[in-house]
Amino acid sequence: MHRLLLAPLLALPLLLGACSPAPSAAFQGYVEGDYVYVATSQAGRLDKLHVQRGQNVSASAPLFVLDAQPEAALAAQASAQLAAAEATLADLREGKRPPELDVIRAQLREAESELANARSKATRHAELVRDNALPKENADDSATALAVALARRDAVQAQLKVAQLAARDEQIRAQEAQARAQRALLAQAQWQLQQKAVRSTQDARVIDTLYRSGEWVAAGKPVVKLLPPGNILLRFFVPEAELGKLQQGMQLQATQQNGSKPIPVKVTFISPVAEYNPPVIYSNESRHRLVFRVEATPAASEAVSLHPGQPVEVSAP
Repeated sequence: MHRLLLAPLLALPLLLGACSPAPSAAFQGYVEGDYVYVATSQAGRLDKLHVQRGQNVSASAPLFVLDAQPEAALAAQASAQLAAAEATLADLREGKRPPELDVIRAQLREAESELANARSKATRHAELVRDNALPKENADDSATALAVALARRDAVQAQLKVAQLAARDEQIRAQEAQARAQRALLAQAQWQLQQKAVRSTQDARVIDTLYRSGEWVAAGKPVVKLLPPGNILLRFFVPEAELGKLQQGMQLQATQQNGSKPIPVKVTFISPVAEYNPPVIYSNESRHRLVFRVEATPAASEAVSLHPGQPVEVSAP
């Protein structure tokens, strides 16, 4: 029994909210726009202005181009430096080139031939010394020459072995870091070059162009002033007595003075701060002049027919 009584009571606040009265008056307001000022992070002479005032542009449409010769030169320099760094890295990883290895192998063959001659000479002189046919000093000289030839052969063999190896790990890691740094510099140079040609990021109307071709544009200075349809809104003022009838997200309609069909709009902002229109000192007699600023947005398809500064009248559908 209690559950049957409780359900209608819980539903009562929802019914009361759904039956809240709509605004009983029409509110005066105007069309406003949140403009997009298009600039670039790079400075330069304005080479080409692709748009003009009043023109509608689509997303990715070109807007303007600045002189890009310095940035193009930097990008080319960074690309060449990266190629050099990568070539050095490849050389370190592979070791000596084949022609250089051929030279060392030829030196090794020469050293081995000299070693064979020195060994044969030392053996012959040793036999002659044993037969007392040659002074011992000659045998000593031959033995020294043999030791020198053997050392030279060993040195060339070691040189060939090292030449067939890649560079040390530390050298390779250092060159890899150098190549990464050059890639980063190239990416930065290419990004700066891309900043010289600016495109629209969304569909919009060109409200104004702030520079002419041939003029110098400082970094960060807007060149084109855009107004996307989604940035068009209505601002109107609601008396305190009617404020409680408005809620954020409520659907209203805006009527233009040219007699066109009303445009549906949605309330997106209700100011928590009161204003006076016109400014007066607050009193009970002037309380009816207390108003609150309210903003509403139309659908993008309807916004294209509205113009900033245009007066409108907002009311319940």
